[in-house]
Formats: sequence, structure tokens, C-alpha cells
Amino acid sequence: MTNRSWRMDETYLRVAGKWTYLYRAVDSTGATIDFLLSASRDAGAAKRFFQKAMRSVGHPCPRVINVDGNPSYPKVISELKRTGELGRRCRCRPVRYLNNIVEQDHRSIKRRVRACQGFRSFASAVRTIQGIETVNMIRKGQVRWLAKDDIRGQIAFVAGLFELTSIG
Repeated sequence: MTNRSWRMDETYLRVAGKWTYLYRAVDSTGATIDFLLSASRDAGAAKRFFQKAMRSVGHPCPRVINVDGNPSYPKVISELKRTGELGRRCRCRPVRYLNNIVEQDHRSIKRRVRACQGFRSFASAVRTIQGIETVNMIRKGQVRWLAKDDIRGQIAFVAGLFELTSIG
């Protein structure tokens, strides 16, 4: 379970020579809520991301959503409130410094993408980012039955997922 204070942001990645946008949401403690890779950075992509994040299992409806200066976020949030998909009491706070948690969380993704030397197709980018985000969620302790500091347990869990032989 994550808490009800969300931080949302997007970062850019190069896929097949074109800029794409990775939308990400974390809660106030840094636990990952959801992510979406999109070819565009507009209100439609932001709306898809918000709807996907709210449908995710284990994440309560947000009480407050902290966003950066992207002008499409407040517009989309007010539209989702109007349609009833988002609670009327949910506040949108467009304050940059409150998003430091998600900005720092982008670094782990960017570091691994840079090591991969980019992606050649959108589909491979989506799959690779899903794997990176899943491993980060395991490392953050977001798997209910697996402790954050249980490194051997995390190795065994990932090995069991991919049917690998366990080391040591």
C-alpha cells in the first residue's frame, strides 16, 4: 500500500532516435505508484497516466497530487474531478520543490537506460522499463512478504520469477 500523497512527474528518454516521455508517480515516502511511457507530452498522455495510476491495485485514491510546472496536469486533474474519476476533495499542488522525491527517483531509471545505450523500439523500451521499475519496487521493499533489507530473499525471489539458479 502506498499513501495518499502523490508526486507526479515526467522525464524524457530517447527511443529509436525520437524523444519519448516517461510519466512516473511515487508517494511521499518514495514508493512507486505507477509509470507510463508515452510518445507525446500533452494533456491526453497525462490523462491516460492519471487513469492508469488510479486503477493500479494497492493504491488508495490520492488526497493531494504534487506536480511540477507542466500546464496539462492541473487541467487534467480538474477534468477527472468533474467526471468523478478523482475525488472532489483531492488537491493539486503545482509546487516544484515538493517533487524532489520523484526527481531523485528518475535518476535510477536514467542511469540504467544510459548503460543500455538507449532503445531501438518503443516496445522494447516499455518492456525494459517495466523490468527496471519492478526491480526498483522490490528494492524499495514494496513486495509485501519480502523485507527491504533481505538481499538473499530478493535474489531468490527474482531467481524464482525468471527460473534462474540461485547463487549462494
